[in-house]
Amino acid sequence: MDPANSTLGRMLLDEITPVVMVLRTPLVEESSQKNQLSFIQMLSPFCNFNNIDVPVRTASDQPYRLKKFKLRLFYASDIRQPNIEVAKERLNQVITDAGEKDLSNLCSEPLQIESVLNSSQNEFLPSWFQYFNKELVRTVSFSEHEAFDHPVTCLLAVSSRDEDPINKFVDLFNINQLPSLLNDGSMDPKMLKHFVLVHDGVEVPLERATKTLAEMRSTFGANCCHLLCINSSKDGSEEHENLWSAYKTDISHGQQLRCFLSSDDLDELKKFIQDLSSKHIIPHMEQKIRLLNQQVSATRKGFRNQIKNLWWRKGKEDAPENPAGPTYTSSSIESQIRVLGDYAFMLHDYELALSNYRLLSTDYKLDKAWKHYAGVQEMMGLTYFILDQSRKDGEYCMENAFTTYLKIGSSGQRNATRCGLWWAEMLKSRDQYKEAASVYFRISGEELLHSAVMLEQASYCYLFSTPPMLRKYGFHLVLSGDLYKKCDQIKHAIRTYKGALSVFKGTTWRHIRDHVHFHIGKWYGFLGIFDVAIKNMLEVLVCGHQSKTTQELFLKDFLQIIQQTGKTYDVPKLQLPVINIPSVKVVYEDHRTYASQAAIHVKESLWRSLEEDMIPTLSSKSNWLELQSKMLPKKFKESNICVAGEAIGITIEFKNPLQIPISITGVTLICEHSPAISEPNASNSIGEQNGETSNKSATSGNFASDTSSFTLSEADVALGEGETVLVQLTVTPRAEGTLKIVGIRWKLSGSLGGFCTFDSDLVRKKVVKGNRKSKRSTFDNLKFLVIKSLPKLEGFIHHLPETVYVGDLRCISLELKNPSKIPVKKLKMKVNPPRFLQIGHKEDLEVQFPACLERKSSRQSSLRSKTDKVSDGIFPFPEDTSIADGTPISWPLWLRAAAPGKISLYLSVYYEMGDISSVMTYRTLRVHFNIEVLPSLDVSFQISPRPSRLREFLVRMDVVNRSSSKGFQVHQLSSVGNEWEISLLEPTKILPSDFLLAGQAISWFLNLKNCRSVTDQDSASSLCPSEKADVNLLSGSEMLFDLYSSPLSEFHHYERVHQRISDQEHEDAVDFILVSRSQSEENERANVFSHHICHRSVRTSSPIWWIIDGPRTVKHDFKEPFYAITLKMIVHNSSDDVVSIRCNPSDSAVNISSSGNTSAASGNEVGWHDLSLSNDIKVTPDTPGTRVVKPMSSDTVPPFIWSASSSTHFTLEPLSSRETPMEICVFSPGTFDLSNCSLHWSLSSQSNQRDESRTSSGTCQGHPFYITVLQQD
Repeated sequence: MDPANSTLGRMLLDEITPVVMVLRTPLVEESSQKNQLSFIQMLSPFCNFNNIDVPVRTASDQPYRLKKFKLRLFYASDIRQPNIEVAKERLNQVITDAGEKDLSNLCSEPLQIESVLNSSQNEFLPSWFQYFNKELVRTVSFSEHEAFDHPVTCLLAVSSRDEDPINKFVDLFNINQLPSLLNDGSMDPKMLKHFVLVHDGVEVPLERATKTLAEMRSTFGANCCHLLCINSSKDGSEEHENLWSAYKTDISHGQQLRCFLSSDDLDELKKFIQDLSSKHIIPHMEQKIRLLNQQVSATRKGFRNQIKNLWWRKGKEDAPENPAGPTYTSSSIESQIRVLGDYAFMLHDYELALSNYRLLSTDYKLDKAWKHYAGVQEMMGLTYFILDQSRKDGEYCMENAFTTYLKIGSSGQRNATRCGLWWAEMLKSRDQYKEAASVYFRISGEELLHSAVMLEQASYCYLFSTPPMLRKYGFHLVLSGDLYKKCDQIKHAIRTYKGALSVFKGTTWRHIRDHVHFHIGKWYGFLGIFDVAIKNMLEVLVCGHQSKTTQELFLKDFLQIIQQTGKTYDVPKLQLPVINIPSVKVVYEDHRTYASQAAIHVKESLWRSLEEDMIPTLSSKSNWLELQSKMLPKKFKESNICVAGEAIGITIEFKNPLQIPISITGVTLICEHSPAISEPNASNSIGEQNGETSNKSATSGNFASDTSSFTLSEADVALGEGETVLVQLTVTPRAEGTLKIVGIRWKLSGSLGGFCTFDSDLVRKKVVKGNRKSKRSTFDNLKFLVIKSLPKLEGFIHHLPETVYVGDLRCISLELKNPSKIPVKKLKMKVNPPRFLQIGHKEDLEVQFPACLERKSSRQSSLRSKTDKVSDGIFPFPEDTSIADGTPISWPLWLRAAAPGKISLYLSVYYEMGDISSVMTYRTLRVHFNIEVLPSLDVSFQISPRPSRLREFLVRMDVVNRSSSKGFQVHQLSSVGNEWEISLLEPTKILPSDFLLAGQAISWFLNLKNCRSVTDQDSASSLCPSEKADVNLLSGSEMLFDLYSSPLSEFHHYERVHQRISDQEHEDAVDFILVSRSQSEENERANVFSHHICHRSVRTSSPIWWIIDGPRTVKHDFKEPFYAITLKMIVHNSSDDVVSIRCNPSDSAVNISSSGNTSAASGNEVGWHDLSLSNDIKVTPDTPGTRVVKPMSSDTVPPFIWSASSSTHFTLEPLSSRETPMEICVFSPGTFDLSNCSLHWSLSSQSNQRDESRTSSGTCQGHPFYITVLQQD
């Protein structure tokens, strides 16, 4: 880009141009004011020439043509250094006026950052920046150290109406009326003079003006006098293009002035200024440049003159600059060189100007004339820029000038600002925006308003740099806006903050974004633009990341703005509190009703599984509405159904994101209701509804909580710091039709109304109902078809404890009530889990507990009929049961705490409507309650077979009290079924008291006998009683509980199901029931506890049980060679299969003792006489038949042998026994162990085919059997 066409180039062509000093009489000004213009304003539009084309020669006679030229006109009274305070006021007014002109964009939305980046500088930069910069530059006009503001020409204007015009011209240039800068020697008073006679064509005849012009030319010279005719139009109705809008600030662009200037007058004005410039001023300046150049060349240029100058200035290095006045007069060589350089610059001879500036720079530096030195450095930098040479040198000169001005102090501050402006524009023209921004930042000084403008200009430099520095752009806009606000320039502050918002919106810089929104809102509120103020303040309400103090400030100021509006302000989607729309949960009752809030929150799948067998029409792949499809209009087959008079609940989460408490009042739903329109073909209860009906009632416009169609609940919520609250709201339809839940509304702190609609894209359905076949939009899920009122059962549980102990058995009652006059009938009930809860019999309400569980005289009398219960746990109420008119009925339930923990219990009641015209033919009541079960008694069993008894077992029962404080009385132990008998081994009192206290443990040893025979037809799980199946563990008590009565028998059944290990049960297992009672406290009855231990296996690895029986002691006279002893072997088959058995006695048995040891009584005695058992045998008691014995020598004769008849083979039927004779031959006295006999068994082939996993064969070692043979005397 050509530097002359840049912003700085145009600024230099406007500001560094020849100055014309204007002296005029009052009548000249009066004639100009007829056009509402001053004399200078009238001439100014014609002083700027973009194509003047004047030939000029340089000082070295090089010709060139001057294309662009401009004159600056000033009254003599204005040629002085501007007053600082007046200059400040003018600059402030410029900024204020600029803010007022931008009112159209004040309420506009902030631009998106993409739009900002795509905008050009001319489109985006505020247009008033250039005007402000020019005014700021002019605050240092007419400085004594610069010459381009020195008047080149003096224009003297006298009106043709003035008396004695010639003398008026003389009086105008009186030295006493000239500016002080001319009188004190700062400026050269010898200047070109031009005399103008201003002729008002309306007031004075032209002949008089012509005569006066002739006198002027004879007095002052013909070339310097001019007649200027104005106001030729008589009526002032001339219309021209508004040429003066840029020069008269009190008129706007396009506004027409009352003008007496005709077209001829305008042409004459233009010709006059052009002639003045091209024929007088430019030649005069060209001539003076030549003259000054000759003088400078003669005195300063050349080696000799330079040495002389340095010698003359020697010694001035230590002298300070004189602060009292100008150091150099207009006649000094330094001033002449400065005039030469400035004149050459104004006539575009930049090479000559640069050479003279360089010459002056050294002189001023040696003289320590720092202000003059900075001014020359400044002009050198500008000259380098215009010449487009040595950018580095140009920037160095501007840097040097800027720092030198600042070094001077306050007197150089304004000059430093002007230098910085030109320097920044120089960098911007070279696309060095980042460097320009730093210059603007350095310009910002103590003047807050000026600093605000500079910081804003710096921000735009960061924006237009490559790449854009958006964060610095936004940050500097914030700094600028803050200074604007401090200077009461609120509109400019809003503008800059809105620009910063384009950067910080959508970023993670939450604190600065909140700062921007908060102050924009506050400032808009100050201006009375409340809509935009509230919109911005809403952005900072949810500021949980801010400090508590900041949150209080935000909320307080926001509420103040609301109060200033003087009305209730409704804000859509108010973010305080935070409404968790996805958490919306809709609760309504169609054919499913709920006894409590706890039942509502149970998963629908659990209720469906409980009810699927109870409701005949309900299957896993269909819902109840499919069954009613023929009764519903086609339009509402997929609608939610609710009943008139029954509330629809909405649960929604309110969250306070702040660290301060907030008050929310008047929380209510927004609903719409459309009444049903009956049609001839519609059912009695539901009519096909017209979707375009105009009969709608809604709460959208007010906070009404009651209408004729529905009733709304209202809630007030106080949210603490960071608190989250679930708010429950209801709407109760009163009439049939369609009800739609639109949204929710509330009031914040009683002054700000907020409302939020449940948009289909925001709400995630959480409706307590069954699954539909097809998914529907969420908005449809908030639309309900209201049908006529129906009966509804209410359910209550009485005598329900909150906390119980494991095994606790008690009776509770269910109360059912129907407030409607329409009866309900055909009731059914089902409970879950049946391990904890059982449905009782009607008469259970009348019996006394626990006496009803005591064993009667006849065991069979306690067995209760189960004919009134059906399969699958469904209990039908008596057929004649009907509930209406609020009359309650009660039904007993049995509760047993089967396991510790927090247990949930479920109960569902099915009932049908007495009104057959209803769309719903049935409904269900769902009841849910929780109990906490604490540990009580921990019961364990160890069972092992008795080696000396067939089909008998030793049982060890360990009981530990696991409770923390409760004592229990162990009352009774029973084995279940008809095949087991149980008894105490030692029925003695073990406990010092009757109660097992907390933390105590006790053990009992019992004998268990299997009484099952092959003729028994009952299964192992039979609950038929056995007469010896109960053991009373409580001393002094003969009362026993009947464990086969209801509800113990039912609970035991479900305990067996729960504790079942595998699907296949076997007969070698036993069930135990331990009954205990609690330690009763004052005013509390003793409860009954039942502990069920099921499927305790007694099975061994072999199905064969056998023992040897016979005499234990015999006497024989061993004079005979041997003695035969007859024994018998009893074998029992405990399996259900045929077993083949083979007995194999062994002769290699060991004699435990004999009479032939060293302690024989006499030497003639022979045989085995020592009966001691301690020397030769070690018996391991845990494993029968396994011994460590002292081996016999190979030549020892065995003491006995088995006879051949003892080895036998036979087959044993299932569950049968057999006695087989056996015989041994004894050869010597002694004690002998006959356990060396073993049995080999194998199952039949058919048994193996039925169950391949079972062991098909094995060997059973004999049990210890000792026989003692004595010598008969």
